[in-house]
Amino acid sequence: MALVEGCKHSLEITVPVAEVEQETQRVVAEIQKKVKLPGFRPGKAPVGLVKQRFAGDIRQDVLEKLVPRFFRQKVEKDNLQVVGTPDITDVHFHSGEPLTFKAEFEVAPSIELKEYRGLVVNYTDPEVTDTDVDQRLEEIRDQKAEYVNEEPRPLADGDYAVVSLESLAGVAEKVSQDELMLKIGDESTLSAFTENLRGAAPEESREFDVTYPEDYERKTLAGRTVRFRATVKAVRRKELPELNDEFAKDLGDYQNLDELKNAVRTAILREREHKAQEDAKHQLLDKLVDMHDFPVPQAYIDRQVGINVENQLRTLAAQGIDPRSIKLDWQKVRESQKDRAGRDVKASLLLDRIADREAIGATQEEVDREVQRVARQQREAVAMVRAKLQKEGALARIAGHIRTEKTLNFLFEHARKEAK
Repeated sequence: MALVEGCKHSLEITVPVAEVEQETQRVVAEIQKKVKLPGFRPGKAPVGLVKQRFAGDIRQDVLEKLVPRFFRQKVEKDNLQVVGTPDITDVHFHSGEPLTFKAEFEVAPSIELKEYRGLVVNYTDPEVTDTDVDQRLEEIRDQKAEYVNEEPRPLADGDYAVVSLESLAGVAEKVSQDELMLKIGDESTLSAFTENLRGAAPEESREFDVTYPEDYERKTLAGRTVRFRATVKAVRRKELPELNDEFAKDLGDYQNLDELKNAVRTAILREREHKAQEDAKHQLLDKLVDMHDFPVPQAYIDRQVGINVENQLRTLAAQGIDPRSIKLDWQKVRESQKDRAGRDVKASLLLDRIADREAIGATQEEVDREVQRVARQQREAVAMVRAKLQKEGALARIAGHIRTEKTLNFLFEHARKEAK
């Protein structure tokens, strides 16, 4: 066996003449049984004639049987963990001679784990102040606000304008919204809307241009200048509910405002702990990858690039964007993903090795809990969801994800935390 480069190896394999002849005879006999040749009953054509008429098919069939078989035998004997499909070249196949061929392939890397306990990570236990709680309560009040129609009058800064909006030019697919609410003068409202709607009264229509920023979240509008007709339908003001015991009771299972405040404090703390721990785990993964220098099979990288690109497509779809409409060069996108994909693969391989060493795995109970969570999310029966996941091979992926998360938790628990 020869090491070509990184994880790539090559083997020159010889299949003995006796094996070649035995397989050839078997293939010829199979063809002889099936073929119908003029002047002969089915299965009775002479072997010599079968060999002559079907030489190409016989050769192809023999190669398709012997090459994978002897390649597999050789790599199993040499205890090689092959990744992907081998590239077969230099095939020498002539009657009365051994079959020889060259196989070039990648193998899973050999990883010598360095000390992964006690890695230093920047981490401080999060805190929640009274100001944080008050701010969150204000956000909840804002979510529960009611918008009340004012007497018809010209729009001023701070007013909420209800408008019907339709595009007149500048965009391929017409934009039309009937009950769009904008806050005049607010930083979340594009300045063109504020400037052109300020002073307009209900039933009044105005036409104007809006230039969208390049990074606008709706990709079909990003960077475009669109001409709109906007008709003001109403002027509204926002009314916030009073922050008292009644407000707390209306929100849920709270007896008074103090109970709500305690629940809000706990929720904020959990959010911050989760984020801080996730940040710390990312630090640990980066350190782990930087500590270990080993080659990564290209097949693994290509697969990870595919996963990353697919995730990007899902994100676009979730935003209601057709990827074809933004004319991305997907080849360039894939190329740009390779470095990140290489690190992702390294991290995955290292976590897998650590999980093996520490005997970390997913229990059936943990997998069941995740299946139940998915069933609740999809509002379907647990048995149906389980059957679907099993059919798709997703149960193994769920178990793998749980194992990875538990391994990251293990690294975090055994890390040396230092204040930022």
